[in-house]
Amino acid sequence: MLARFATLCLFLLVSRCVPAQQTAQAESSAAERPNIVVLYTDDQAFLTTQVTGNAQVQTPHMDALAAEGVLFTHHYNSTAICMGSRASLMTGMYEYKTGCNFSHGPMRPKTFAKSYPVLLRNNGYRTGFAGKFGFAVTNGKSESDRSYQVLPVDQFDSWGGGVGQTNYKTAANKYIAKYADKYPHSSRAYGAFAQDFIRESVDDKRPFCLTLFFKAPHRPFTPDPFFDSVYQDVAFKQPANYGPKHGSHLAKQSRLGRQNLSFFYDMGFDPQHYQDTMRRYHQLIHGVDYAVGMLREELAKQGLAENTIIILTSDNGFFCGSHGFGGKVLPYQEGSHVPLIILDPRKGANGQRYQHVTGTVDVAPTVLDYAGVKTPSVMDGVSLVDAVCDPAATVARQTIPLFQVWGSPLTYSMSVVDQRYKYIYWCCGEQLEPAEELFDLQNDPHEMTNLVDDDQHQAILETMRQRYASQLKHWQQNAVSDRNYPSFGTLLDPNVPWAQKSDLVSPAQWKSYLSLVKALGVKQEDAFNYNKVLKAAH
Repeated sequence: MLARFATLCLFLLVSRCVPAQQTAQAESSAAERPNIVVLYTDDQAFLTTQVTGNAQVQTPHMDALAAEGVLFTHHYNSTAICMGSRASLMTGMYEYKTGCNFSHGPMRPKTFAKSYPVLLRNNGYRTGFAGKFGFAVTNGKSESDRSYQVLPVDQFDSWGGGVGQTNYKTAANKYIAKYADKYPHSSRAYGAFAQDFIRESVDDKRPFCLTLFFKAPHRPFTPDPFFDSVYQDVAFKQPANYGPKHGSHLAKQSRLGRQNLSFFYDMGFDPQHYQDTMRRYHQLIHGVDYAVGMLREELAKQGLAENTIIILTSDNGFFCGSHGFGGKVLPYQEGSHVPLIILDPRKGANGQRYQHVTGTVDVAPTVLDYAGVKTPSVMDGVSLVDAVCDPAATVARQTIPLFQVWGSPLTYSMSVVDQRYKYIYWCCGEQLEPAEELFDLQNDPHEMTNLVDDDQHQAILETMRQRYASQLKHWQQNAVSDRNYPSFGTLLDPNVPWAQKSDLVSPAQWKSYLSLVKALGVKQEDAFNYNKVLKAAH
């Protein structure tokens, strides 16, 4: 009796999103759990596919995923930088609970033990990983992931991951080097790894979960020459908020990190280099798109396409010159807003859009939900399975928090964003006043008007402040006890004057900003003459 009841419950879970016409097919394998593929790009901004609104690009396979699945239009990276974002994706926890990001520290093995790949493997899934893992898993102090000894190679059934930032040259990556002759660029090599993993899984009785963390389109912008003809004649349009002149209205703190002080020029987003940079950036994304096609082709060939969930998203966005910024990290749209597409083929053709806010931490609970594995209570995310079933459904949240606690202390900030508004608090008052920003993303998608002082938006401002306070309280109550995260619970508190918390920023933390100033040729005694620093940058 218990066995029959367990089988029935599992069947109900698997068929949760299955249309009536597919029920008979599903019933023939009632206990079969879906395969799951998680695809994660690196630095892919929201407006980099046709389905998200860029008519100049060629992303047929990503667009097809959205046409058959659901596009999440308000998806954000709570930590918009690769190390912290990848840690949150794997564990479903916010950065201050993983304790994992640049300048903070590696992920502890006990934390990784609660990640979705480990939990799925412990619950009968065959797991595979390839690409840029992005963070160390160790009890040591160093955050460096440039050694396989601190990567969880043995915690996957099949491994194709690389150390550090990995390399676009396939031959330079130990575990995928065998693909170098046919696929010398890593994006297509990861597609080949996926094909082999799928073929190997056919004879395995377990369902599988494959995670691919592409390096593309991260710098250096060295795309696969196989696709050189794709954008050779394209002249990319500049965004409406392109260039430094469209950043002068922003909080001064936001412009005193490397995104503005160096990256606009160093990354090649200045007018002189813009077109060449954008062609290479989008060519890298096209290479990933091709690999998605390789994966889907193999799923179809092996008869697995109808029972394989595909989740595609990115670790953070990319400014591409908007507001005069390069890079990511900052909470403005281009840096933190990314595509999320979920295809559940058991639901049939869809092409719908989900417009409530979602975040990086939602991926792990969603994967676990699809697999029928209980989500640990420590996870901050929520499952999006119901949203895929019914895009009119709501998730149990009003806002997503966005954090920036890395790099220049002047850019330390926390934000909350809902379906329409974004509130940002810049905590640093080092010869500045801490700053607030409020943007109406519906009427001002390029964030060109700060509404903090607008009389008609004071009620909205107060609501967003309250939502910010709620998110900050969660930080204060749940942050790891080390790695400066408790200090940030105070630094990010608008109710604590800067004079009472400035000592929480150490000289070591200021080195990031002072090194930027030195590189600009500004004397150290003028480091906090911000007008002089900004003038030197542009």
